[in-house]
Amino acid sequence: MLQVISLLLENKPGALMRVTGLLSQRGYNIESLTVGRTLDPELSRMTIVVDVDSTQRLQVIKQMNKLINVLQANDLTESPAVIRELVLLRIRTTLESRTAVLKEAEIFGGRVVDSSTEGFAIEVTGDPEKLGEFIDVMGSYGEVEVTRSGALAIALESKKLRLQPPVPTKAAV
Repeated sequence: MLQVISLLLENKPGALMRVTGLLSQRGYNIESLTVGRTLDPELSRMTIVVDVDSTQRLQVIKQMNKLINVLQANDLTESPAVIRELVLLRIRTTLESRTAVLKEAEIFGGRVVDSSTEGFAIEVTGDPEKLGEFIDVMGSYGEVEVTRSGALAIALESKKLRLQPPVPTKAAV
């Protein structure tokens, strides 16, 4: 089952490697991973979609919360959240199909970002399943090339950030 995990972590070298290393060591396949800086330049928000057995979901979150640099890991799989993805699609199509392609793009909320005599480059954001349908529909009009961003997620319920107190070091004692 696909699990959507949102992580708040320190924006430091090696943080991404620790998270992906934990998942790969346990044999979990990462379906998508996006990461970017937050309003605080010292923190990053990471969204991971990973294929995890439903019995192991809670354990994965516990393990992530124990990692160095991870401040908070949340499972957004079944909680109220907005999950979006971006698709950039280039389609080569005939002159006769161009109007239909534009109408289909409009139905899916797409926006033409480039146009040429051969076809279009279209940008669409939305639910990952909806984007899969968009790609299938566009494939019926001609040759397509697709790039997907990976999922971004944000929880709709307001949770307070639970930061752990710093671990005392020997130098501080």
